[in-house]
Parts: sequence; C-alpha cells; structure tokens
Amino acid sequence: QLQASGGGLVQARGSLRLSCAASGFTLDYYAIGWFRQAPGKEREGVSCISSSGGSSTYYADSVKGRFAISRDNAKNTVYLQMNSLKPEDTAVYYCAAAIIPVGCGLSDGMDYWGKGTQVTVSS
Repeated sequence: QLQASGGGLVQARGSLRLSCAASGFTLDYYAIGWFRQAPGKEREGVSCISSSGGSSTYYADSVKGRFAISRDNAKNTVYLQMNSLKPEDTAVYYCAAAIIPVGCGLSDGMDYWGKGTQVTVSS
C-alpha cells in the first residue's frame, strides 16, 4: 500500500515536501512516479525516479528546475520537494509504483497507486 502525504495550503513561491511511504512491501525494487490532477483536468505525470539500482529521474517541463524527487531506502519513502510553487501547481498529488527494469515511467499502468494529497497554492 502506498500513501502520499505532506500536502497543504501554501502561498505562491513557497515550498512543500511530499512523501510517498510504502507499507507491506519495499520500494527498493520499484520505480516511483508522482502524478497530479487539477479540477477539471486530466491527470498528468510530474516526476519519476528509477528503482534503487539506478539513478534516473524525470521531470515534466512544467516543474523542471523547481521540483526534486529523491528516495530514502532506509525509510522506504520517496519524496517530492516542491519549491517556487505557483497557483497552477494546485492539484491532488498521487504517487505510484511500478517494476521498471531500466529508468522510470509515468504511465497509467503503474502497479500500485496511493491515495492523493491536496496541494493548494494561493496567489
């Protein structure tokens, strides 16, 4: 089971750190992706990180340079550090896990999905 947390209300240009924690299995072997869905919009992939054996990361153009994904294997947790937040970053953020041999991905066919956490950025 995956659980995303760390969302909240923040002013524009502020920061938040989201956490994606796993229970019942270890994240070491899984690539992890962060997705978001704003009201009235389709879900979009934001960032992903390869399994512990690799070092690949990916960022959508809309968050490149502002967001950073990382993993702490000892805590079985993946983080999404979000800086310089904009009102257009407002959405429910989800994390998901998938076995991906090389690199990472952001497809709808991820193996596990967590419940989302709301991020609201005020102007």
